[in-house]
Amino acid sequence: MSEHWPRPDAEQPPTKHEHTAAATIRLRLWRKRIGRGLSVLLFGLASLVAVLLLIDLGISLSTRGSITDQLDQVQPAEVALILGTSRGIRGRPNPFYQARIEAAAELYHSGKVRGILVSGDNATRYYNEPVSMQKDLIALDVPADHISLDYAGFRTLDSMVRAKEVFGLEKVLVVSQRFHAARAIFLGRQFGIDARGYAAADPERTGYLRVRIREILARAAAVLDILTGQGPRFLGDPEMIRLRDEPEPALDSVPEQPNVLKAARSHDY
Repeated sequence: MSEHWPRPDAEQPPTKHEHTAAATIRLRLWRKRIGRGLSVLLFGLASLVAVLLLIDLGISLSTRGSITDQLDQVQPAEVALILGTSRGIRGRPNPFYQARIEAAAELYHSGKVRGILVSGDNATRYYNEPVSMQKDLIALDVPADHISLDYAGFRTLDSMVRAKEVFGLEKVLVVSQRFHAARAIFLGRQFGIDARGYAAADPERTGYLRVRIREILARAAAVLDILTGQGPRFLGDPEMIRLRDEPEPALDSVPEQPNVLKAARSHDY
């Protein structure tokens, strides 16, 4: 046999068809792996979304009976707690803020509350939510003497816990939009606060989806805070709540006391 002819048992180079077949097999394996990974990822995302929606629904259902937007249905309380937000958004008035201020003033002037606690962020000297709220309440004829300021309400959790631990409130009437009030009430109950809500008006539904998604995430974060034992950023020394005096009872409303001496004499013999 000539040296130039390959031996029968010698290794033959793969043919073009074999190259194509091998590449096809590798591609199928990669597709299967990618498909399996995507399936796991999609299942994880679907599970996460389901958990978020369940938390959102649970908080809504558990607080639904504790929030009203009808003034005549509000149970009187000593203090209304306004949850802070920015006074303006990109140079324009914030309708969420304005609605909360008006709702709190309405509660005060109707006699539903004796005082107002404004709780918000005062992280820098140039940003002071409590002072802004105080000024706007005064503009609506709420006396400054009946407004208390909480400068460390950095988050809803901080506002609720500080209302109890710093200002000594066991019961509060939360003033905010319904969706926010529900989360605040949920948090307050976890810390032993008897919280109810007066829903401020919802602005027009511009940007509603963004607000809704943000609230769903905020509720999940609230549950996580409870599970991990998260507390407020800052507590500090106890502070007094400023309240107006309770009205003196009218004279004609005082029940007549029996004349004991006269009654005793009528039984003399």
